[in-house]
Parts: sequence; C-alpha cells; structure tokens
Amino acid sequence: MTALVDVRNVSHSFGTLKVLKDISLSIEPGSYTVLLGPSGSGKTTLLSILGGFVTPTDGKVFIGGEDCTAVPPARRPTTTVFQDYALFPHMSVGGNVGFGLRMRGVDGATRAARAREALALVGLADAFAKKPHQLSGGQRQRVALARALVVEPAVLLLDEPLGALDLKLRRQMQDELKSLQKRVGTAFVHVTHDQEEAMALADHCVVMNEGRIEDQGSPERVYARPATRFTASFMGESTLLPAKVVAAQDGTSSIVSSFGPIPLPSDAAPGSAIWLAIRPEHLKVGDTAVRLGTAKVEDVVFQGSFKRVLATSLDDPAVRFTLRLGAEARVRQGETVPLCCQASDIVVLAE
Repeated sequence: MTALVDVRNVSHSFGTLKVLKDISLSIEPGSYTVLLGPSGSGKTTLLSILGGFVTPTDGKVFIGGEDCTAVPPARRPTTTVFQDYALFPHMSVGGNVGFGLRMRGVDGATRAARAREALALVGLADAFAKKPHQLSGGQRQRVALARALVVEPAVLLLDEPLGALDLKLRRQMQDELKSLQKRVGTAFVHVTHDQEEAMALADHCVVMNEGRIEDQGSPERVYARPATRFTASFMGESTLLPAKVVAAQDGTSSIVSSFGPIPLPSDAAPGSAIWLAIRPEHLKVGDTAVRLGTAKVEDVVFQGSFKRVLATSLDDPAVRFTLRLGAEARVRQGETVPLCCQASDIVVLAE
C-alpha cells in the first residue's frame, strides 16, 4: 500500500536547540497513528510540521504524493484539532462547524446542510443552534472534531485533544474517537503523552524520545516486544535487569544476570552488556521457571481488578521489581517473597 503521508529525513531546530533529528515516517491511508512520548520528545513539533504550521529545517513532507513541505495550512489536505478546541464563542455551533467551508467559498445552504451532517456524525445533531458555552467539555471536543471533518481532509491531526478532560470522559472519548475514525476512514494522527491512550487508540504507535523515533509498530508489538530500553520503560512499566552475554564451553553464548543464567538466545557478541525487560503482569510470586531470587515487598496498591506491588531485590538491591498480581493475591508490605517468570516473557534489549 502506498503511504498517504511520507516524512523523509526531517530535522528541525529552534535556534540552537535541535528538536527533531532525521525523522522518517510513513502513515497509511485509513490508519490511526499515535505519536507518543514525554514532554520535549518532539511529537508536537512533528505534528505542527505535518499541519504546515512549522516548516522543517531539513527534509521533506509528502501528502498524497505531493510535496507539502512549504505549503501553508489552509492549502494542504489536513485539518488540526487543538487541545483547547479553538471554537469561536460568538458563533453558533453550526457556524463553528461550517467555518472552514465558509472560508472555501461554499454557499450558506450547503454549509448548513454539511454542518448538520457532521454534527450528526459526532452525536450532536441537536446542538446546531447552541453556543459553545452551552456545551460540556466533551461536547465542545466533538464540535471541534465535526469542524475538522466537515472539510473532508485526507489527514486529521489531533494535538492532545483529550488532555483537558477528566478520566471518565477521556476514556469515553477514546472509544468514540476510535469508532468515529473507523466510520469515516480518514487517517488520524494523534499526539499524546498518555501510554494508555496510545494503546487504546493506535493502529500504528510511534514512540518518540529526544527528537528521534525510538520504536514504531502495532501497540501490541511495541508493548510486548519493545525495541529499546526507553520504550520498555515508557510504554507501560517494566522491570529492567542488567545482564551480560558470556561464551559457553561448547562455543555457544548464554545470558547471565545477577540472578544467574537466563535460558535465552542472544545475537550479541560474548562480553556484550545487555538489558532484560519483564512486564509487571509476567512477574510471579514463586520459585519455578526462571528464578529471580527473593525480594522485600515495599508497597501494595489495590487498583480494583489487580494489585500493583513494588518490591526490592535482596540479591541485587539496585533492582526494583514492579508486579501486577490478581486482586485476590495475599501479598503484604514488609514480607519477603520469591520471584520468578517464564523465559518466553523476558525481552532482551541491547545496551
């Protein structure tokens, strides 16, 4: 499939500060791409470059096969939904939704009809004559979506659109955004720092750090088999164990950690320092499979369907385990427990 958006070797600097470093990225038609990363990772700058609000210092941006690198926002096939929604308070909801059509010279009757269709699409068919201040935060967010979609963009850009909503409404809007994207078939590119939000929405998850793409792929792959140590710790939680690759007498290589040999293959050369990542749900209390020594339970937090347990290794005090145990687990703060996991659940990462 030909990429709808093709970002080629894009770098950008604000003065002497380089915020994007040789970014290349392809976005497929009809996909939901999430740019995920901490503050300062460059995700919002990349979104601004896609939207035409920033021209990159180096590199090219192609949309639908056309070079849009220097094309202004109003002339490229994208629209942007901002975190603050940017609705005009003096206009009706219908006027807000139809504003982009008005700027394109569409007549009033057609604008009104298409605005009503867009509002119906986001579940606000009865809000056409209302003013934005008469709506809730979630409803105003839907109005902003309708305004962006009514002009039928090839790519819809969303700049942390759920950041101002409370947790319950944010989760509701995640479901609605995903459903809406599937119905309209437009490619969405969504910026967030929320890992849960990224996993709930993305077909294509792009993890960014310090101006670079650390990892990208389906959220399932990025979570289960992260490519880097940063991804393992930022996309969800992981216990990270330092380890080394050592040569065996028969000429093969094996992995050794402070807890002993780990039965996993490694392509790294003998003597290489590596890291092992284990997700919280894969750590168990017990001494079967791969044994990870004993640990002192520092904290137990009940979180409804599970308990989040923090424990410090007694064999290697530098290692702090994070476990996700069933809600019925009988683990108490201060006790000492043996820990283990399955070898297949350990991810080997390069140093």
